[in-house]
Amino acid sequence: MTSAPKGTYSITTPIYYVNAAPHLGTAYTTIAADVVARYQRMNGYDVAFVTGMDEHGQKVADVAADKGMTAQDWCDSMEAPFRDAWEMLDISYTDFVRTTEPRHARSVRTFWQDLYDKGYLYKGSYEGWYCVHEETYYAESDLEKNEEGAFVCPDCKRPVQLMASGEENWFFKLSDFQDELLALYEKRPEFIRPETRRNEIVSFVSSGLKDLSISRSTFDWGVPLPFDEGHVAYVWADALIAYLTGIGYADDAASGGPGERAGEFERRWPMQYHFVGKDITRFHCVIWPAMLMAAGLPVAHTVFGHGFLLTKGEKMSKSKGNALRPADLCDIFGVDAYRYYFMSDVQFGADGSISMERMVQVYNADLANTWGNLVSRVTNMTKKYFDAVVPVPPADAAATRDNPLREMVDALYVAYDEALALVDFTAAVAAVQKLAGRVNLYVEDAAPWNLAKDETKAGELAAVIYNALEAIRVIALYLAPFMPNTSAEVYRRLGLGDVFALDDIERAAQWGGLPAGNAVEVGDPLFPRLDVEAISIEME
Repeated sequence: MTSAPKGTYSITTPIYYVNAAPHLGTAYTTIAADVVARYQRMNGYDVAFVTGMDEHGQKVADVAADKGMTAQDWCDSMEAPFRDAWEMLDISYTDFVRTTEPRHARSVRTFWQDLYDKGYLYKGSYEGWYCVHEETYYAESDLEKNEEGAFVCPDCKRPVQLMASGEENWFFKLSDFQDELLALYEKRPEFIRPETRRNEIVSFVSSGLKDLSISRSTFDWGVPLPFDEGHVAYVWADALIAYLTGIGYADDAASGGPGERAGEFERRWPMQYHFVGKDITRFHCVIWPAMLMAAGLPVAHTVFGHGFLLTKGEKMSKSKGNALRPADLCDIFGVDAYRYYFMSDVQFGADGSISMERMVQVYNADLANTWGNLVSRVTNMTKKYFDAVVPVPPADAAATRDNPLREMVDALYVAYDEALALVDFTAAVAAVQKLAGRVNLYVEDAAPWNLAKDETKAGELAAVIYNALEAIRVIALYLAPFMPNTSAEVYRRLGLGDVFALDDIERAAQWGGLPAGNAVEVGDPLFPRLDVEAISIEME
């Protein structure tokens, strides 16, 4: 039975650049958002999950030119790789925003017209160092020098360009919001997480803010500003607004849209989470909240800037030849195990060192030996001792063994919910795996193979098998946001319905939810063991 939603819960990934196909880093952010989206739906919320493609700007135009394509044709060619990657990884987004869509252009034009009308924009000229790859201006004091003595970007180490003062741009009065931003960080420390990111942003803003150029007139690959058609919106002044587009801002009649989603934006904004990589926290924690303040809109609850994925201590990148393709890893481990590893073993927020050896170790220990083996052995015993039917647990308490599993299950929701509210995926998974390990120990201690030899222990045997099966049901329920296919399969083997049709996970996880008499299927091992020596994979 479907209950009324607890409320709205809205999250975003970055709107990803289309200069390359999705890689391990973009997949990492997207899976994290998906776990939260799936869980909060199961927790009773009406979830919006926005992702998409950032298609404008000089960098995209340059990539397209290098490919011998128009910018629009290049962007169109990248939609399939992104959508296919998210389909492969079972990403349950609700809106995929392309910044070249007419609805998004309406959002951008409406937003900046509003700030123009309110007096937050002015026309001026700028001379400074600009990195095309990072789409960012830098003060000369922030730059580094390469071996030839030329200035390079402090982030990507590529050469920067000196933008001539003769080019006129429209500027946003970002400096007006310095005190207001610092007050936000102090009043709402949870706005920037983890704390290391917050400290970096506070230090940056405290050192002083300069007004921000929000337009370009030297190329036309962007959304024209409504008050000056000769200028297109700077890429960050465009892409950030996609978060609003994804929840109906552009479709509201007030924005000149068709009114098909009237009222949705008001219900969903402000969002709970923006998930981003730590390299773009400055845009999301300084520029974006200042833009919202100027527009008179509430600021999102939290920007979470996670760390980088590292191999041998280095950030993964194609240029270094140490990048791994998500599809290759999914071919080896399967989609669910891929999702599980990155959410359980890499602490979200910190940089995480990954290796094939560690992935195989986690796969074998957590999934093959603990979770998968538990499902196999208990369903096999159900088949052997009860003709593959969930036994009726005895009503006489004296006929049952002590049941430590129920106590753990009763306490699990609080720990799990608190962990996912803080997007501490590692803690959430650890709480579930603790239960899985305890079920394996419970089965060993109870020794149902010995109970089956004594007819006077029939009630005790039924209790042990029922308890183990019920704990498996609960484990599958809590692992569903991380491993949707596996949990759906376990539910099927237990004769249950769609795990994702549940919208009150706390109630669904209460002890005793597995009906006696359900047919139980054994099935193939969920996670066959892997040998790292037999794995061969090429890095990009």
